[in-house]
Amino acid sequence: MFVQLLFALSALLTVGCAIAVAVTKNIMHSCIFLLGSLLGIAGLYATLGADFVAVTQIMVYVGGVVILMLFAVMLTGGKDFVSRAQNLLGLAPAMGNKWTYAIGLLVGLVVLLTNVKLIMNISKAYPAKIFGNDFPSTVNQIGHLLIKEHVLAFELSSVLLLGALVGAAIIARPRKQG
Repeated sequence: MFVQLLFALSALLTVGCAIAVAVTKNIMHSCIFLLGSLLGIAGLYATLGADFVAVTQIMVYVGGVVILMLFAVMLTGGKDFVSRAQNLLGLAPAMGNKWTYAIGLLVGLVVLLTNVKLIMNISKAYPAKIFGNDFPSTVNQIGHLLIKEHVLAFELSSVLLLGALVGAAIIARPRKQG
């Protein structure tokens, strides 16, 4: 029952936020919806029993990529995000409305259920060894597979990421006026 509930909420969050990313015109809202979509995907990974991938999804994509995008958006065009009503009436930015609170509640629920599922899987697999020094980790096995059996995919992904980094540096460099 718990896994079905987590799956349904994660799927709803993922699909709903992905549609909202494509439909919304405000880039800040789009980044927030992307955050919700990536958290929903982490919940889906947790329902599949892929604990390491779920935690990696949260750490890398949610914790790094989306926050970096939000900082980039805020640093490059922060004064463009004032609504017409705020401008006309001189109002301070609102903290949210019923839709943002509903989406925030759904995101919080998926994150809570994902963390409960991850902790339940760990406590079932290693009931007596949770706080001991001999807690086995799958990171060693995954690292061994990446370096020994899947080295070509690992190297291709590093070249792809290097190309993305160089492309981002070229796009972000200042243009000469002339």
